[in-house]
Amino acid sequence: MTKILVVDDEIDLEVLIKQKFRQKIREHHYEFIFAVNGIEALKQLEIHGDVDVVLSDINMPEMDGLTLLTKLGEQNSLLKSVIVSAYGDMDNIRVAMNRGAFDFITKPINFEDLELTMEKTIKHVLQMRETMKAIKENNILKMYVDETVLNFMGGREFESSLLVNETIEGTVVFIDICSFTKISENAPPDTVVNLLNSYFELMVKEIIAQGGYIDKFIGDAIMAVFRNEYHLDRAIDACLAVRRKIEQLPAATEGAVKPDVSIGLNSGEMISGNIGSAELRRLDYTVIGDVVNTAQRLQDNAKMGQILITEATYEKVKESFQCKRVGELKLKNKSKHEVAYEVIE
Repeated sequence: MTKILVVDDEIDLEVLIKQKFRQKIREHHYEFIFAVNGIEALKQLEIHGDVDVVLSDINMPEMDGLTLLTKLGEQNSLLKSVIVSAYGDMDNIRVAMNRGAFDFITKPINFEDLELTMEKTIKHVLQMRETMKAIKENNILKMYVDETVLNFMGGREFESSLLVNETIEGTVVFIDICSFTKISENAPPDTVVNLLNSYFELMVKEIIAQGGYIDKFIGDAIMAVFRNEYHLDRAIDACLAVRRKIEQLPAATEGAVKPDVSIGLNSGEMISGNIGSAELRRLDYTVIGDVVNTAQRLQDNAKMGQILITEATYEKVKESFQCKRVGELKLKNKSKHEVAYEVIE
């Protein structure tokens, strides 16, 4: 349920909103809270810390909407505001936007437009919260097992959870940027690092968007892990999105080969825990096991643009994704050949 704070000194607006959105309120899709000015709005936010969106008028007694926008920006950067006002001149719109308003609607209110704007704003807020959550949980931060960092991330409770070793069910993905070694041999160091980071940024966004987290960066490759419900489907969706985005990029430099990726993916039981040196205070919270090794070997065998999976994985996803049989592969340190499939789309 989305909680929305409406700030307006027109009492009739409360009645109107409750009438127009009565079905969404009854279905617990929206919950509205009301305040008659900015000061009361700030008090309501202290009581209701889970408000997602603020709808605010500009002209109100005691504290106007533009002043309220400034206060909201200071208190909660994730909270988004939509100005709903009869003062729809460009000066007011510019001031509102400069103070952090997400959108602007003029009175008299078109409730269809209002609902579309609310849904767009709610979606943006939820995406920001998911991104922040993913960043917080991102295992790249967990390499630094230091008291200061642990306290920042939630104190001893977080530290205890960090040190848990367990067997998990999940999907691991290795994504390698093809031909990047050639680029690194012929370009200045700054160019190489900036280019690699730009590729990683693009890939990380697609992985996080599907609920995955980055386990580690290995040279010009990424190791990512997906857990919880539909982890296998989400991992493949992320791989397809990464491949599509990379294929759309131009060549890094004139005459250079266009960037591409080779991907290996495997799913099953893995051991999750801290691996490294406690003496150096450098522990890598990672996953290990045969599932992980096989995913890496599949990536080693994948050609440019290929996403390789095992036959066992193929049997799980064949009704959801189009795949084709590649054939038997001799994977390093494997006594038996592995039948591999390529995910097409």
